[in-house]
Amino acid sequence: MAPGSAFASWFSDAHVLPDFTIEQVEWTDARAVALRAVMDAEMAVRYPHFDEEVAVTAARDEALAVHDDEFVSVLLALDPDGTPIGHLALRPLRDEWEAKRLIVAPSARGRGVATALLAGIAAAARDHGAPRLILQTGWNQPESVALYRKLGFDEIPVYEPYAATMPQSHCFALPL
Repeated sequence: MAPGSAFASWFSDAHVLPDFTIEQVEWTDARAVALRAVMDAEMAVRYPHFDEEVAVTAARDEALAVHDDEFVSVLLALDPDGTPIGHLALRPLRDEWEAKRLIVAPSARGRGVATALLAGIAAAARDHGAPRLILQTGWNQPESVALYRKLGFDEIPVYEPYAATMPQSHCFALPL
């Protein structure tokens, strides 16, 4: 599959007309913060910490930590009434560009929101000169893994900061 061809076909299919808009916002936008809280709650259910050592939890939390000033683009998908239904951000990570914190509200899944957000973030990464876009997802998110594969992402080795603390992650790259 040619780079970005799944995105191009999604947007060009006459029967797929998005019923939402995409808006660039700040990381601290209250709507973005609220969607990330929805994601955090869902991930807490999917990945309970059981009885692991405090040091393991702390190391993983540090690997997953993000800071407001890291992001060069944060996109929100909004329903026509302004309700936020999706979120994705882009940050530089060493010499790569990483998509981070993709969430689609449960009520909006299956509408192409994730695909549209990924296309927008891929375009932003391309604008920054990135040769590829990378991302990490957890082992217990088969829907995400399936989506990334469908859109032409290639599975790559688990990269830092996840390799040491979440070696069972799935990591992907999309040539741009």
